[in-house]
Amino acid sequence: MPAPTHPTAFVASVPPDTTATPPAAPAPRRGARQPLGLWPMLLALLSAFALSQSYRTVTAIIATGLQSDFGLSSSSLGAFAGLFGLAFGVMQFFMGIGMDLYGLRRTVLSAFPLAIAGAALSAWAPQYGWLMLGQMLIGVGCAPAFLACTVFIARHFPAGQFAFMSGVGLGVGGLGLLFTGTPLAWLVQHTSWRVAFAVLAGLSALSWLLIWRCVHEPALATPPAERERWGAAVRRFGALFTLPHTWGILLLGMVAYAAFLSLRGLWIGPLLIERYGFSLVESGNAALAMSLISLFSPACFGHFDPGPTRRRRWVVNFSLLVASLYLVLGLSTQHATLNVALVLLIATLSGYSVLQYSDVRASYPPDLTGRALSVFTMAMFLGVGLMQWLTGVVAGWAQAQGHEPYQAVMATIAAMLALGSCAFRWLPASPMLQQQK
Repeated sequence: MPAPTHPTAFVASVPPDTTATPPAAPAPRRGARQPLGLWPMLLALLSAFALSQSYRTVTAIIATGLQSDFGLSSSSLGAFAGLFGLAFGVMQFFMGIGMDLYGLRRTVLSAFPLAIAGAALSAWAPQYGWLMLGQMLIGVGCAPAFLACTVFIARHFPAGQFAFMSGVGLGVGGLGLLFTGTPLAWLVQHTSWRVAFAVLAGLSALSWLLIWRCVHEPALATPPAERERWGAAVRRFGALFTLPHTWGILLLGMVAYAAFLSLRGLWIGPLLIERYGFSLVESGNAALAMSLISLFSPACFGHFDPGPTRRRRWVVNFSLLVASLYLVLGLSTQHATLNVALVLLIATLSGYSVLQYSDVRASYPPDLTGRALSVFTMAMFLGVGLMQWLTGVVAGWAQAQGHEPYQAVMATIAAMLALGSCAFRWLPASPMLQQQK
């Protein structure tokens, strides 16, 4: 999403009143390291998020190289791309609780080396199985990157700026999408896809060092002895699924960002190359344009957030509109210019998904907000993995039947997004939203 656009998750237990001003930290000892300002620490955390964006979209650029070297089918390619999202999504639960118990810094610094190791393994991988193992390690290692940024925003920035700051964070993290556009396409075209993973491994190591040097959290309000333990945290997560309004939120959450990332992170390169004969760099230019738009679209939607009473209507209307654009993209096979224009329009409108984060925050009481957003993010990235895998299966089936695969892929994305939108519209909404009129 822009990021995911598409693109927010929270610690398993955010302090109960996230709107309150955090208590002052105790006076530091003489000679102790002084924390940097909020923005340098946030930008350091966002560097890891930006790289996670690169990892989750690199398949669009290296797809043809992987298919050539390993003889991958469309379904195998979809499984490769989807494994990152599945590993990333499953680990959100554990990373959320880990951040609550051990803090953002320790959690990120402990997990992110797995992404470095996974990228190095992928660069060396002699077989498809090793490549899949590397992808899984990358997904697990990147799991706290997005979560840490949004927890940091929730704890240290005013609640009224939440949607806007989330959009800014998604935009800055979207710089990772820029790298997997024209720059990486040029690099892969002149070297190989293995070099792309090697470069990402090196950049990830630099990001780890930056976080180690810059991020030093202010003292938490809750003393360590009183923090919630794993068993209690798991039980409180489970309680969210007994609330009727959780299901509509999660069903749309599973498909909204997944739709954008399936296009940007997997299918845009093969679609333009195989449909219209684009070169790798030309398809990279289109991916770069999508990425540039995704830098600003979430922040714009966050700035114009209409508030709790109208926000859900905006989300439904924009998601249905974007679903229709995917359908048109699939059906319009003869006009390359129209396809590129549709891709850019989808990137622009997909920024609406940032409003879902604000809707989640407004739909739960303060002591459940962090858990709800953590579950929402888990659903969002599990949805990415499932949609990328499913569209790979659909593409393989379409090819076996002698049909153009991208029509089937885009129709599948459109249908899943439309179904998620209807679930969000017709399933119960939180009663808290009525109280905010």
